[in-house]
Amino acid sequence: MARDAFLILEDGTEFSGRIFGSERESLGEVVFNTSMSGYQEVLTDPSYHGQIVAMTYPMIGNYGVNADDVESRKIFVAGFVVREYSKKYSNFRATMSLEEYLQRGDIAGIEGIDTRRLTRHIRDKGALRGGIFFRKDGALERLKAHPSMEGLDLATEVACTAPYAYGERNPSNPDIAVYDFGVKTNILRLLKASGFNITVYPANTPLKEALKGGAKGIFLSNGPGDPDAVPYAKGLVKDIIKAKLPCFGICLGHQIMGLGLGGRTYKLKFGHRGANQPVKNMGTGQVEITSQNHGFAVDYDSMKNIPDIEVTHVNLNDNTVEGLRHKKLPLFCVQYHPESSPGPHDSRYLFQEFHRLVTAG
Repeated sequence: MARDAFLILEDGTEFSGRIFGSERESLGEVVFNTSMSGYQEVLTDPSYHGQIVAMTYPMIGNYGVNADDVESRKIFVAGFVVREYSKKYSNFRATMSLEEYLQRGDIAGIEGIDTRRLTRHIRDKGALRGGIFFRKDGALERLKAHPSMEGLDLATEVACTAPYAYGERNPSNPDIAVYDFGVKTNILRLLKASGFNITVYPANTPLKEALKGGAKGIFLSNGPGDPDAVPYAKGLVKDIIKAKLPCFGICLGHQIMGLGLGGRTYKLKFGHRGANQPVKNMGTGQVEITSQNHGFAVDYDSMKNIPDIEVTHVNLNDNTVEGLRHKKLPLFCVQYHPESSPGPHDSRYLFQEFHRLVTAG
């Protein structure tokens, strides 16, 4: 018999449910993801570090988990919320159930939650701190003592601690340095498939160290937390600009590039998390359906008067900045996830664009 539990938000809103993962209390920022599948990739995305993720699709777990669909070394979500957990799973690649996977990762999951009501509440009130509890006594006090997402440098908590090479080196391919703020595995796969030799570096590595390794281009990865709380990364971008190196940023890497170029970032009310976000390419007029996972954005007004910077992509749901490009230097970045996992493949051309910039120099 599953143990009764509660999801409680910092404003006092309560939801009743049942534990289906590890039986432990969990605290974090409560956010929602609108993807219909891909829950294993969501669980292992380092960008969710410190967050309790609610899936809006009503049944989760029906295809189990496998060894191939992981995006990092472990589960990074603080907790997992679903309407209905499917105890039975069926998939030829599956090696265990979602519940067993959460238990092995010591992650609390809660089912039986009215995720429609929860999502509407977050959309109305904004992302809130919350927790999975077994007792209501003292829950709000513990929540209010838990740090909010603003001001947190979480990149160093999820990044690698020493440089490492990804894949075998091809002497005919250019070398790039990937700055790990919480990089997803499929980003590395697609960079490799695009024709790069890859060395991954910790988030706070000085640029001169990466250049000693022969890097001809720099990639700034996705990651969790507040971009304004990562000051060393802003300095990194300024060094890249001085060196006139080709650079491509995704998600947190996009926000960091925006800051390094002289712009500002701000926290979105409830963020963009899902595999169906429409983004307009301002250069071609085409609309790309994108995978996204972020709670902060680059402020459009702060970029208007910066010389030689143009906004290349815009979110059609709320007109937020989704892409930037330098007109004279080989620098560009996007807020969304062109590598998907999960999600559509509309934007994978950006990896080849990065390869073109690196080899053109």
